[in-house]
Amino acid sequence: MTMKRNIFTTLILAVIALLLPVVASAETDHAADAKEDGSGKVDAQGIIFEHLGDRYGWEMPFNHHKSIPLPIIVWGSDGLHVFSSSRVEHGAVYRDGNAEFKVAGKESPYKGKVVEIIDGNEVKPVVDISITKNVCGLFISVLVVIWCILSVAKWHRTQGMKGPRKMTGAIEFLILFIYDGVIKPTLKDKANKFAPYLLTVFFFILVMNLLGLIVVFPGGANLTGNIAVTLVLAILTFLITNIFATKHYWKEIFNPDVPWWLKWPIPIMPLIEVFGIFTKPAALTVRLFANMMGGHMIVIVLTLLIFIFAIMGPAVTGATAVVSIIFSVFMLLIDVLVSFIQAYVFTMLSTLFIALGQEDGHGEHKKDDSHSASETPAVTDKTPATNPA
Repeated sequence: MTMKRNIFTTLILAVIALLLPVVASAETDHAADAKEDGSGKVDAQGIIFEHLGDRYGWEMPFNHHKSIPLPIIVWGSDGLHVFSSSRVEHGAVYRDGNAEFKVAGKESPYKGKVVEIIDGNEVKPVVDISITKNVCGLFISVLVVIWCILSVAKWHRTQGMKGPRKMTGAIEFLILFIYDGVIKPTLKDKANKFAPYLLTVFFFILVMNLLGLIVVFPGGANLTGNIAVTLVLAILTFLITNIFATKHYWKEIFNPDVPWWLKWPIPIMPLIEVFGIFTKPAALTVRLFANMMGGHMIVIVLTLLIFIFAIMGPAVTGATAVVSIIFSVFMLLIDVLVSFIQAYVFTMLSTLFIALGQEDGHGEHKKDDSHSASETPAVTDKTPATNPA
């Protein structure tokens, strides 16, 4: 019991030590960015959306006004331009050849985006494929997922069936947990066909969620809190579900087994079924996006309380700072759990949607046939033996 308690305490302290820089960094950033209007109020909305949004540089954890530069790649009026994001920081205008570029200000319709200045007007480039913070975060997440899976593969290639330990053992545990607990029971004999995609989605979402909780590079990108990322993942599930669907699945969509008056003259049920095809990916998109965005927003709001109550004196500010830090760490610990839960839920729902598309309509007939066969009495030779006269 003592050993388990020590392990649990060590894990808690490790998580707190890992996540405390998030709170400390947020406080430093907000103190430096304290945006006030004429009445002296903090612009909480502007600060929240600035920290949750995307940007062309990766901000430093304890100095929000300095950032790690990322490459800006745009196709302007005179061709391709590639330069560092440090060239256009803090409203600076960068001249590359005959073209001038800057990051649009808050009053511009292209707020936060790189624009080209032509005759004093801001013009959006024809193509903008810059490596922003979120794009860089996606690349990092992909590399982490590849490393995790290859580490398990390398272990079994060199050690055979011997059980791995430490980090490799934890990764294999998650693989078996998802495959044996979700994919195999749901898809049965077709589990191996869709398991690579479903396991990849699980680990990809999990890694993005966990990296998003850490402010220090390479973490801090709010990827699953970006609806574009969750939408792409949901579209992938949508495509796999419908491309590999069986004829029975489509038959149940356009000609479901319901009373005729629900299909003719007004196709009520077919319309509902077709509508349901698109509500499934919509549910996947919003569920993951809303939960992860909400977790990040709560932590930032709790930190902002320090600056909102700063006008009430040092005593109130000190007490608010202590309470805000405690609750922020608590919410970050909850977010670690939510990161696992949301990755699990997305994978589970994707598995269910794919399984619905794999129904062949013969399950009930096979069940009835097997049931009838089991009830058929066995024929045995019960002819009594006769003694020779």
